[in-house]
This record gives sequence, C-alpha cells and structure tokens, in this order.
Amino acid sequence: MPVIHLVRHGQATFGADTAEGYDVLSDLGRRQAEVAGAELARRAPRDPVVVCGTLARQRDTAEIIARTAGLPGAPHTDARWNEYDHIDLVERYGRAAPQDAPADASYGSRGVQAVLDRALAAWMADTGEGGWQRFASGAADALRGLADGLRPGRDAVVVTSGGVLAALCGGLLSAPPAGIVALNRVTVNAAITTLVAGSSGISLLAFNDHAHFAGERRALLTYR
Repeated sequence: MPVIHLVRHGQATFGADTAEGYDVLSDLGRRQAEVAGAELARRAPRDPVVVCGTLARQRDTAEIIARTAGLPGAPHTDARWNEYDHIDLVERYGRAAPQDAPADASYGSRGVQAVLDRALAAWMADTGEGGWQRFASGAADALRGLADGLRPGRDAVVVTSGGVLAALCGGLLSAPPAGIVALNRVTVNAAITTLVAGSSGISLLAFNDHAHFAGERRALLTYR
C-alpha cells in the first residue's frame, strides 16, 4: 500500500505581525528540516512524489528535506496544502474578551496559543461563514487526489502545516471540533504524520511523530 508522510514545516518566524512576515523559516527551522530529511531517508520511501503548499516556509522545508533525503525531482506545489492565516483568524475570532492580548511573541507562546485555540474553535462553529469547511474540504480533496494518483509501490512526502494536519487527522478520526483544536495545539515543527492508502481508504498510522528530536536533538523540538 502507498505510504504518505505528512511533514509539518520547520519553525517559522514566531511573533511576526503579518502573515508574510511569519512566512520565513528560522535558522532553527532549517536545521529541523534537515533532521526530518535524514529521518525520511532512513525510512526509504519508495519512488516518492514530493508535494508542498505554496507558502515559503513550506516550499523551503520541502526543498531542504528533498535535498537531505536524496529525494528525486523538485517538489510539486498545491495551494490546498497551505495553512490558514492565523493572524487574520485571531483578528476575526480570537478577541472575545477585553483582556485578550495580541497574537505576537510579546504575549508569550502559551498566551498566543490560548487565543488561537479560541479563535479556531469559533471559526469551526461559524457555519454561516463557511471558511473552516472550505479549508478542511480543500485539504481532504488534496489528500484524496494525491492518494488516488499513487500507484502501488510508490509513496509520497507532503510538507504542510499544523492546521492542515489537524483538519485531516481529525477527519480521519471523526474527532469533534475540540479534538481538532487539541491536535492543532500539539503539532511539532518538522514532525512526521504517517498515513496509508489502501482499498478501504486512507488510514492514520502515526500522528506527530517527533522521535527524531529526542536525546541529543531535544533542543530542536519546537511547537511554534
């Protein structure tokens, strides 16, 4: 059965006040991508197709992974693997209480995450706006199209983002909105989620595997 490795991009520039400013790999993020590439080389995907979103942090992570792992060809891009705009999301849904702080580094990672969690939950609950459904459906369509195009004996490596991973894995697990928020909260930079595509559909084998950041590489582990 084809195996699909979904990799979250490396650490971006946490604390930027625009989506464009955030869309840059940090030096640590580049190192994380190299380690993830080495881990994928160890797993030896079969004749892999490499895909990523169109965001710079996704493309750069994919290129580093492909180079480090020795994967052939240039990564293909598909905007359906792109992340939601977390800054816009917080502006629209995350400031329900006057004491809420801005979603930037001055508030600290935990404070930003609390605001983002609430914004994501509110977005999913807003059935009239429809944005979450479009986002999740687009990611699911991208995954199905990729799986359908993989012949037996060929695997895939996809570089995407935490929100896409949460949407896809939450869907595969039939998780409620709170479960999807929880999955989104714990995604590790350059962690690997593994799926298999068989005759009965797509199944989740491993979520958010980051064992390649254990031991002497523990300092490379980040969530933001």
